[in-house]
Amino acid sequence: MFLQYQQDVEENRILIARYRQGLYKNDTEASSKLAQSLTIYRYIVKSGDDIFSIAARCTIPYESIATLNRLEHPSFIQAGKEILLPSLPSLFIPETAETDLERLLISAHTEDTSFIIRVYPEGKSLELYCLPDQGFSGTERAFFLNTAFRYPLPIIRITSGFGLRKNPISGTIKLHEGLDLAAPIGTPVYACREGRVSSTGCNDLYGNFIVITHEGGWSSLYGHLSTIEVSLQSSVHSGTVIGTVGMTGQTTGPHLHFELRQDGKARDPAPFLPGKGSNR
Repeated sequence: MFLQYQQDVEENRILIARYRQGLYKNDTEASSKLAQSLTIYRYIVKSGDDIFSIAARCTIPYESIATLNRLEHPSFIQAGKEILLPSLPSLFIPETAETDLERLLISAHTEDTSFIIRVYPEGKSLELYCLPDQGFSGTERAFFLNTAFRYPLPIIRITSGFGLRKNPISGTIKLHEGLDLAAPIGTPVYACREGRVSSTGCNDLYGNFIVITHEGGWSSLYGHLSTIEVSLQSSVHSGTVIGTVGMTGQTTGPHLHFELRQDGKARDPAPFLPGKGSNR
């Protein structure tokens, strides 16, 4: 079966080359040809496999495998699990996003040559848009590899930005070293990036807080929490629920205080986060 799969991939690469050269009459013909050429194979992940070794062995881009199987991160490939392998280098995008990566894909990719396929992962019916000959952008790759930052709340309303301000409690002018994000008590708080929980605790300023250490000398802080849902030294993925919004510490209302630091220095989080939150 693997030899047949490799043959299908090679034949489809020839079709892709014809598409790149503009040898089809129009996008409709190209879409039809490519749709007819796509075959989905099933594969049981073996011990020692990862998405990159599977992709290399299959001569298929890893993003084709990742998006077809709706994988948020390379670690979601697990031995003994069944995954789907496409014979056509493509991106596969659902109509409704479940992850930050899928939201990015939906907003960034609109191709005339796309077509809809139906697959049945784990016995469930799923429709996906197939975008032949498409791959991750740098931002999309960063989200998949968990090297990009994300907002730590599901809905973003910034009530106080980074910079000098009058402290609402003490009245003194000082640097506000993060963002205040308004949300009801109990709202889930997400890790903004993959990392390790390096500190948790409670103090007069931040109330209940969590600090996560990330690669590249980065760290993130989450303050005024109601609850802490992770343990010290535990590893987290981007989007892991680490706690809930509260009103602990120095605060006049329920919100999340969020900081990013690089090599210990406070940085304005806004330029490092996707999109824009709404301001009060």
